[in-house]
Amino acid sequence: MRRHGTVGLMAALPLLAFCSLLAPARVQAQGDPAQSQAELAQAQPEEPEALTPEALAPEAEASEPESTEPQSSQPDPLDADQAPEPTPEPAELLEGQPEAPAGVDTTIPVSPPQTAPLTPGPGSLAPESPTEPKVLISEVVVEGLDGHPEAERLELAVYDAMVVRPGSRVSRSELQTDLAAIYASGWFSDVRIQPVDGPLGVQLVVIATANPVLQKVEFSTADIKLPPEVLEDTFAADFDRTLNLNTLQARVQELQTWYSDQGYSLARITGPSRVSPEGVVELTVREGTVQGVEVQFLNREGSATNDEGEPIRGKTKPWVVTREISTKPGEIFNRRNLEEDIKRLYGTGLFGDVKVTLRPVPATPGEVVIVLGMVEQSTGSLSGGLGYSQSQGVFGQIQLQDTNLIGRAWDMSVNFTYGQFGGLADISFTDPWIKGDKYRTAFRARLFISRDVPQIYQSQDNGNINTASDFYEAPSTSVAYNINSRSNPEGRRFDSVNEAEDESPGNSWFDYDGNSIAIQRVGGNIQFVRPLNSGDPFKRAMWNIVLGASAQEVRPINFAGESMPFGVSTNNFDGDEAPIENVVCVAFNCASSNQLVALRVAATRNTLNDPRNPTSGSFLSVSTEQFVSVGPDSPTFNRLRGSYSFFIPVNWLKFYRGCRPEPGEPTDCKQALAFQVTAGTNIGDLPPYEAFCLGGSNSVRGFSDCDLGVGSSFGEATIEYRFPLFSIISGQVFIDGGTTFGTQSNVQGNPGGLLNKPGSGFSVGTGLIVTTPVGPLRLEVASRDFSGDWRFNLGVGWKF
Repeated sequence: MRRHGTVGLMAALPLLAFCSLLAPARVQAQGDPAQSQAELAQAQPEEPEALTPEALAPEAEASEPESTEPQSSQPDPLDADQAPEPTPEPAELLEGQPEAPAGVDTTIPVSPPQTAPLTPGPGSLAPESPTEPKVLISEVVVEGLDGHPEAERLELAVYDAMVVRPGSRVSRSELQTDLAAIYASGWFSDVRIQPVDGPLGVQLVVIATANPVLQKVEFSTADIKLPPEVLEDTFAADFDRTLNLNTLQARVQELQTWYSDQGYSLARITGPSRVSPEGVVELTVREGTVQGVEVQFLNREGSATNDEGEPIRGKTKPWVVTREISTKPGEIFNRRNLEEDIKRLYGTGLFGDVKVTLRPVPATPGEVVIVLGMVEQSTGSLSGGLGYSQSQGVFGQIQLQDTNLIGRAWDMSVNFTYGQFGGLADISFTDPWIKGDKYRTAFRARLFISRDVPQIYQSQDNGNINTASDFYEAPSTSVAYNINSRSNPEGRRFDSVNEAEDESPGNSWFDYDGNSIAIQRVGGNIQFVRPLNSGDPFKRAMWNIVLGASAQEVRPINFAGESMPFGVSTNNFDGDEAPIENVVCVAFNCASSNQLVALRVAATRNTLNDPRNPTSGSFLSVSTEQFVSVGPDSPTFNRLRGSYSFFIPVNWLKFYRGCRPEPGEPTDCKQALAFQVTAGTNIGDLPPYEAFCLGGSNSVRGFSDCDLGVGSSFGEATIEYRFPLFSIISGQVFIDGGTTFGTQSNVQGNPGGLLNKPGSGFSVGTGLIVTTPVGPLRLEVASRDFSGDWRFNLGVGWKF
């Protein structure tokens, strides 16, 4: 017990008189002495989740008869100009009050009013009536804390909360304000103020019951998202100390913040629902459960019904929508997960808008139904255009496509392309997610027929290899003769190579057609793509595995569609005769057609931060494709290929305003150093049209398509610096290098050597990239080995 102050200048008031003045009442209900600490801690004024004590309103007081004296006749006890009045006698204080029966204790603890502030400031006293009498307090004593481990600190908390001091005159309302302030300190479960007639005057005895020492905090529900270590860390500073309800409320808010930061925006923590005398605090958490997911189709105006009041019927199957939602019925609602789900729905390209509504379930508080309002967009399209490529020349294209075939998100397209040097017709089908597959496996299939002029047999400056329908090579000859020319040992033309062979078997003969070599392919392929996501279809998987198979028939032809299994280099060929090495087989085994059947396995690893214009991360791709023989003109070989790209963010050039933001503005500067290394090799009986080509807009850019080299193996490397210039225009500076590792002669007929392709080289250049709705357009200029020979490229998208 600690005493504060003693005043002995005034005679002590009788106890009964002060009790009548205070007309006190207990704060805590008297009828249930076993009332739990939790009831006091959980109660709060006004706010449903506050952790303040229970209502502080005093119990009903006995009505007092109105005073017959006029208000003006009462002097103000705080008015300095008034002469001090003598302390009221007990008979005056009790005037008009019923007398207490003999033996009955008239001392009743004072209760703070319901409307009293929880944290009154120093000196903030409750309003008082001018007629409210005041008495002089000689001493303030705190009791009830003896033996408590923090008794001294708690006593100081009582004194610090009170405005009343020894030597001051106080009224009943002022005591109620002090009582409310003691409760608002958060340290006590019960507080009473009792006046005692002491030797020097009226003593105020504050009887305080402290909250228990905090030992443990637990939740009423065992299976919750909050990790135990977070709970322990939050209350670590409070264990083994007296429970403070204000601090408890702050800690609960910290736990609530953790839930919000983790995306559990519907979670609510309340309590304590129980506080045991042993110091165990029990909290209640309602995390917010998803009862179900509903799909609702909306029109473009956002209405769920048409003009006749009927529900909008969507084309898309509802399961196509719900399979993109990671939150399942019975799971805890998470805002972050739902945001990712919405991104995936937009990523399907099937919906123009997605509206999300959380509908509470009245029968089960804390549960919601996720209602997805889907605004479908048109998924069918008919498009066309003109373009140019080195293999097809100027070409026209028309495409019919539906990306939501029969509402199952299937993508099917029919494409037809026709150009100067070839054409293409194909039908492709893609199922982006096989229904019911937890690994999110995709299936793709394609049927095609194509004709193009392979750049393997073309050269920008050193002639071409043109078509020949037949060839006979006589032993020990170095020259072959064109049967369509008279300049030969027989001095006449022949109708066929067989005729020339019969008449002059000691000479080599070929039937020169003179057109560019075209390759016709008819076939199809299928492939399965599976992300390595451990069976979680919503997990971002860095690795993807591809399994595929293909089959095609390949025919070398001329523009008329006639079979042309041979070719003749125009170098050292005057139309009459050509060196024997200048006559080559275009197809494997010099056949009129080849059958290629292959199985393919590939793997990719993607950590890029942006699939379109990355500035950090890497991309790795490795593959092997095994071709198996199905006949005498069907080769067996294996193709291995690998590529690795990585990006390093930099901020060197600051032309674009986003690269030099003002203080407080975010940085918007997609600037990076980009590196790529690519290599491949073929092992086995390689058809020449399947050889690797070096040079072109997606290879070594200072060379025309396939003009650097043709080999059975190759390697390329690129270093590129990318930087923004304006919001939609970026610049780049690059250096490319490539080599066939001396394998040009390994290709059947050595087309690269016949056309004097160097086999290795490098280029440096620069370019502009313009962002358009159809993708980035790339305009570049690059040198050829610093030779001063510059080449312009026009491409779509970044090189890598």
